[in-house]
Amino acid sequence: MNASQNTPEGPSRRQVWRMFDQIADTYDLVNRLLSFRRDVAWRKRLALRMPSGPVRVLDLATGTCDVLLALRGHCGGRVRGAGADMSAGMLRGGQKKLATAGLSETFSLVRADATRLGFADSSFDAVTIAFGIRNVVDVDAALRGMLRVLRPGGRALILEFSLPKNVLFRAGYLFYFRNILPRLGGAVSGKPAAYRYLNETVEAFPYGGAFCEKMEQAGFQGVSAEPLTFGIATLYLGTRPDTGDTA
Repeated sequence: MNASQNTPEGPSRRQVWRMFDQIADTYDLVNRLLSFRRDVAWRKRLALRMPSGPVRVLDLATGTCDVLLALRGHCGGRVRGAGADMSAGMLRGGQKKLATAGLSETFSLVRADATRLGFADSSFDAVTIAFGIRNVVDVDAALRGMLRVLRPGGRALILEFSLPKNVLFRAGYLFYFRNILPRLGGAVSGKPAAYRYLNETVEAFPYGGAFCEKMEQAGFQGVSAEPLTFGIATLYLGTRPDTGDTA
């Protein structure tokens, strides 16, 4: 079953990066608490799906650089690249974490919109985005941009929340997601609206087969969806065709 194709509208979607500026200082802590550290395991799974050999990666909605750090941790020195995000507050937190890990020269950070990437065509072997694709104003434009900056044969890895298929598990999950998560997230961060936004966007965003169709329409081939933790999250993979067709 797929979620509604409709997504929340209004200023919060176009200016969502401002919300992330406000919660940047507590973002990592709240993520670990609310996911019971499953977010760490999900990023590890993404890292394990990276292409073999030396990889130049672009991580979109990089936030505090958890994906880049996971890639370095599980793929070692063969991974280098860049992270991009619209939130200056999140990028500051990410830069501090990279500096602490001695990776400031390995990964560069830029403030950039995922729908208007300034990178040249065929610049990267892999493009990743974790829990950020649902926040962009134009998902289709973001997917086309990801395809464009990938080299032919390059891989997109998209990690995003989804909804469990099991009826009983889904009911319990939605109760937690709608009633407990916003309160806990709001109590720790002091910004309850941010975690109500999380609930609303996840339930409205297309997932599973519907999102795979979006990737295929953008031009990706070999698209697949890997449910994680009973379907709470899904890892999507797609490849830019060797023909270089980005139509």
